[in-house]
Amino acid sequence: MRILFVCLGNICRSPSAEAVMRDLIEREGVEGFVIDSAGTGDWHVGKPADSRAIAAAADRGVTITSTARQVRPEDFSEFDLILAMDRANRDSLLAMEAADPGRVHLFRELAGEGELDVPDPYFGDDGGFGEVLDILERGSITVLDGLRN
Repeated sequence: MRILFVCLGNICRSPSAEAVMRDLIEREGVEGFVIDSAGTGDWHVGKPADSRAIAAAADRGVTITSTARQVRPEDFSEFDLILAMDRANRDSLLAMEAADPGRVHLFRELAGEGELDVPDPYFGDDGGFGEVLDILERGSITVLDGLRN
């Protein structure tokens, strides 16, 4: 199972989701998963995640190591599941020529929380990164359980 998490710039929410899911899979001893993240925009390509995201994750024992990249057309065939952090990014993904609507979902919808966005903490205070991690940790458990069943 190949999962791609997607947000706008690939420096806050999606690399956090990637790291949280990877950590969960490792702790659970689940095999056969490939986890990655990307952004719909290209502003931060080649850069590490936001230092606040890295610090908030580290406080919970989760390590973010990804480098920002932009979604590529081949992602739609290489990944079984593409999880957008918000409706705007989901819509951007679905508007791409190579999009496969059957593979693109909202993260929180698949996590059983409805059509809710994972809030973007980029312009807020450091507390927003903790809130995002709460959502991602809770949701990743539900998503993983659903995929295993």
